[in-house]
Amino acid sequence: MSASIRSVADARVGDTITHYGRKAEESLPGYKEATPMVFCGLFPVDADQFPDLRDALEKLQLNDAALKFEPETSSAMGFGFRCGFLGLLHMEIVQERLEREYNLTLITTAPSVVYRVHCVGGEIVECSNPSALPEQGKRKSIEEPMVKIEMLTPKDYIGSLMELSQDRRGDFKGMKFITETRASLTYEMPLAEVIPRLIFKNLLFKR
Repeated sequence: MSASIRSVADARVGDTITHYGRKAEESLPGYKEATPMVFCGLFPVDADQFPDLRDALEKLQLNDAALKFEPETSSAMGFGFRCGFLGLLHMEIVQERLEREYNLTLITTAPSVVYRVHCVGGEIVECSNPSALPEQGKRKSIEEPMVKIEMLTPKDYIGSLMELSQDRRGDFKGMKFITETRASLTYEMPLAEVIPRLIFKNLLFKR
């Protein structure tokens, strides 16, 4: 039996394999393609390493179906790739593997999220790069991903955390005391407000 698959990447995890003469009416249930939530640009410090970076990403994608990437060009950093990840931890793991396993020296841009733009003409555009946003006059509304956050804190810091969350466009959902001295705060806020703070926290721990 031959499936005429020229690239291993064309056979995705969760694909339903069926016979040409006895085609399945629908795909098997329970499988869903992973949706990236965090995006960043990866650029080689040495421009000659661009083909090596492309090959390395293709190899990583074979056993990591959640990794997405597409070519990107920057006037400051040259040729690279815009990559999508499930989260910050996934992004750090991929970057570490590229540098350690494939001996690449990379420049990583600040992470961002994907925005869904509703245009005046009825068109819907999804973009993860602010430079790709439609012109202001063509936008009708913009949607962004939201996250639900539960913060555990000593009671002395409740006021400071609530003020910080409000400044980050957080929507208060509830508070409960776990013990006499420790409380749980629940907020909903844009994912774009959370990512930079997590990056800063990781940088502090790495020093």
